[in-house]
Amino acid sequence: MRLKYNSPVILSYALICTFVFFLDRVTGNAIMKMFTLYNETNFLNPLALFRLVSHIAGHVSLEHLLGNMTFVLLLGPIVEEKYGSSKTLIMLIATAVIIAILNILFLPTGLIGASGIVFMLIVLVSFTNVEDGQIPLTFILIALLFVGKEVINGIWDDGISQFAHILGGACGAIFGFTSKR
Repeated sequence: MRLKYNSPVILSYALICTFVFFLDRVTGNAIMKMFTLYNETNFLNPLALFRLVSHIAGHVSLEHLLGNMTFVLLLGPIVEEKYGSSKTLIMLIATAVIIAILNILFLPTGLIGASGIVFMLIVLVSFTNVEDGQIPLTFILIALLFVGKEVINGIWDDGISQFAHILGGACGAIFGFTSKR
C-alpha cells in the first residue's frame, strides 16, 4: 500500500492552517495578525486584501484548529471529489472573501478561523447525491438545524461569529444549487 494525496485542495488547506498555527507559536504569536481579519480595513493596503482570504487559515488555539480541521478533513474530500479540485478551491476562496466583506460592512468584529468554510462544506455535503431538479431533504433538515442553532447561539456574546457560520452555510447552499454535477 502507498499513501495517496487524494484531496489536494483540502489536504493543502489543512496543512496550511496547521503550519500557520505552529509557526505563530514558534515565533511568539508574531504572524497570526496576518491571518486575522480586522473590521477596520484599508482596501488599498495589500496586507488587508490578503486578510480577506487568509483569515480562514488562522486559529486562536489548538482546540480551535483541531475542531475545524476535523470537519474540513471529514467533509472536504467528499466535496472535492464531487465538484473537483478547481471548483473546490474557488468555493473556498469565494466563501472567505464574501464572509470577510460582509463582516467588515455589517459587524464591528474581526474574524479568524475556518468555521465559515466548515459550514459551507456541511451544506455542500448535503448535495452530494442530488440529481438536477431536486431539493434534498437532507439539505432542508441541515438548514433548519443549522440556522436554528446559530440563531440561538447568536443570543450570547461568546466570541464566535455565528454570522460567519450562517454566511458559510449560505455560500454552500448557493454553490450546491448552482453547480453542475
